Amino acid sequence: MSKKIAVLLTNEFEDSEYTEPEKAFKEAGHQLTVIEKSKGETVKGKKNQTEVTTDAGIEDVDPSDFDALFIPGGFSPDILRADDRFVTFAKAFMDDKKPVFAICHGPQLLITAEALKGRDVTGYTSIKVDLQNAGANYHDKEVVVCHDQLVSSRTPDDIPAFIRESLKLL
Repeated sequence: MSKKIAVLLTNEFEDSEYTEPEKAFKEAGHQLTVIEKSKGETVKGKKNQTEVTTDAGIEDVDPSDFDALFIPGGFSPDILRADDRFVTFAKAFMDDKKPVFAICHGPQLLITAEALKGRDVTGYTSIKVDLQNAGANYHDKEVVVCHDQLVSSRTPDDIPAFIRESLKLL
């Protein structure tokens, strides 16, 4: 069954952490909506290999319209978490127990949303202490699935496991 996946994305995202899961989700028949500050913006990956045109602005979407949330890594999550609208949007998925897929620095948005206390999670090594300070149980593994809701991975090397577990939840 096709699911609607919200993608929170802005400039400086990690190219492969967006493009590879995006391709796998679409091939599995799911619909992605890329959300930024406004619709029709062009955001660029940090390697300048990928340009994505946003489908919606954060003011135009409601978490209840989506089945799952995907947060690619890179510097994008750190930029987005400075805007309370994105933090509130991400927190809604955690509170409603909807699937959330966060890779590399993606969990930074969930740290700011204060949604990781007691959760099993992984992420890029540089945010390990931040995750622990947020009350998360950090695991240095290629993929961690918590409560059949939260899928997290560390780096682009972990993408195959990240995709596999994310698709299982969908």
